[in-house]
Amino acid sequence: MTTHIALLGDSIFDNGVYTDGAPDVVTHLRSLLPPPTRATLLAIDGSVTSDLAEQLSRVPGDASHLVISLGGNDALGSADLLMAQVDSTAETLMMFGSRLAPFEAAYTQAIDAALALGRRTTLCTIYNGNLELPEAPLARIALMMFNDVILRTAIERQLPVIDLRFVCDQPEHYANPIEPSDSGGREIAKAILSACLAHEPLPHSQVFAG
Repeated sequence: MTTHIALLGDSIFDNGVYTDGAPDVVTHLRSLLPPPTRATLLAIDGSVTSDLAEQLSRVPGDASHLVISLGGNDALGSADLLMAQVDSTAETLMMFGSRLAPFEAAYTQAIDAALALGRRTTLCTIYNGNLELPEAPLARIALMMFNDVILRTAIERQLPVIDLRFVCDQPEHYANPIEPSDSGGREIAKAILSACLAHEPLPHSQVFAG
């Protein structure tokens, strides 16, 4: 069967508007894929976890691989907590816990719906971005909690996962603080290629770091 990779999720894959005319992720991926392997972009900039269902409805019948990058916009929705005034660390953790519980429920439901299609599925973590002080260290700590949900979901379901924190780890990988640039898109495409084509499926989760 011909390999056909479908990219689902948010602007991590749908980054064409941010590259200033340079290639986006799917264009880089298509240039790297050995024929007759194909790639289809279904991700939509701005999508949150609950939007995956609509994208799944458009997965081509011959798609063999799904690569899903979701959660970044869900995490952005909790950015207000970074500057919240609290009386204790415990209060901060409780506030994040109140956001993480519904995210985990929505994320696992979305991924299980993807798995129901019976295609080889790879998940992606949320990268740290190219933020400046004082936001950068705060955001990294907060994103660890969202990434924990993604990694546990992958491990529990024995899915490969691309850890984008290691893939986009240089300032030039970003077109702005949170979107992939041309060079970042190429690194993401290379990681997708490695995850989808370089290894046969194994009965446990694998992490790809570029």
